Amino acid sequence: MTGSAPLRLRLDGDALTANWRWLAAKSGAAACGAAIKANGYGIGARGVLDRLAAAGCRDFFVTTWDEARALGSLPDGVSLSVLHGVRDEDMAEAMASRARPTLNTVEQVKRWKQAGGAPCDVMVDTGMNRLGLAVQDVADGLLDGLNIDTLMSHLASADEDVPQNERQRKAFTALAGQTGARRMSLANSAGICLGPDYHFDLTRPGLALYGGVPRREAVGHIAQVAHPEAQVIQRRRIGAGESVGYNATFTADRPMELAILNIGYADGYLRGFSNRGSAGGGRFPVIGRVSMDLIALCVDAEPGLGEGDWVPLDYDLPTASAQSGLAQYELLTVLGGRFERVWR
Repeated sequence: MTGSAPLRLRLDGDALTANWRWLAAKSGAAACGAAIKANGYGIGARGVLDRLAAAGCRDFFVTTWDEARALGSLPDGVSLSVLHGVRDEDMAEAMASRARPTLNTVEQVKRWKQAGGAPCDVMVDTGMNRLGLAVQDVADGLLDGLNIDTLMSHLASADEDVPQNERQRKAFTALAGQTGARRMSLANSAGICLGPDYHFDLTRPGLALYGGVPRREAVGHIAQVAHPEAQVIQRRRIGAGESVGYNATFTADRPMELAILNIGYADGYLRGFSNRGSAGGGRFPVIGRVSMDLIALCVDAEPGLGEGDWVPLDYDLPTASAQSGLAQYELLTVLGGRFERVWR
C-alpha cells in the first residue's frame, strides 16, 4: 500500500514474539510452533512467520496450498504443514513444495501413497468430529508405509474444564508407537494451558500468539498485538433529541460532539460494536449503529480532536469480545484488506 490509507493496523512485533516465548516456555519440553493460517489470523502471515522464525520458531501451519504459496520462500530450517491435506488438483504443487500435507481422509492417504509417499503429517480425530482419520483407521494399518513427520489431533473444548479434554488426551496417547510418526501434537493455545500431559512433542498455538487469551492461566501473560486506528473524517455537533446512524438506534439526551471515523463492518469492525464499542482507552464510546464504512464516536472528552486526526480503537481481544459478543478469533480474522498494516 502507499501509506495513504485512512485506517491502519499497528502491529506490535515485540508483543508477538513475547507471546510466542511465553507459550514456548509453557510448552515445557515440547517444541512450540505457530498457526499462521487465515493470513496469520488477519495480522499478515509473512510478517508473523519472519518475526517468529527469527525468535526461534521452526514449525508453522497454514490451511491450504494457496496460503502456503502466498508465503513465498521459507527461511532455512523452517517447517510448514498444510492442514487441509491434499486434493487431486493440489498434487503437483504439493509434490514440488517444501511444505507437507496433513492427511485427513482415507482418500488423501491413498493419493499420497500412490504419489510416492514423501514426508507428510496426519490428523486423527479423537472426538471433535471435524477433520481427521478415525482411530480405527490407524488400528487397521491405513498409515503403514507412510513417512509421517507429525501425528496430530485437535482439542474441541480446551478452553473449558470438561471431561472431553481428558477423553481426547487418552485416545491420542493410545496412538503412541502405532504409526512410526516422528512426533505427536495435540495442544492448541488453550491446550498448552491444560498442562504437560497435553503437550506431547509439539504444540500448535494460534489465538494466543496474536493477543487472544484462551484460558485464565494466560491472563496477564499475553499482550495485545493488533491495534486498529482510523482517521476522523468529520467532527459535528448534535442537539438533545437528535438520533445517530441507521435506524436511529441512539438518541442524544443532551448536546454532544461526534467524530465520524473512516472504519466500519467492511473493515471487520462489526455491528456487534454498535452502541457498545469504544476508542481512545474508553474515553470515546461508539454512538449508534456501525455502518459499512463509518462509525460515530462521542468525543466530548476531547475538544481538540478534529478532521484528519487518528483515533485508536479499543481492541484488546477479551474486552472487545465482551463488548461485541464476538469470539476473539472472529475479531482478528475479519480485519479487512483496507487497513494499512504497519509493524513496529
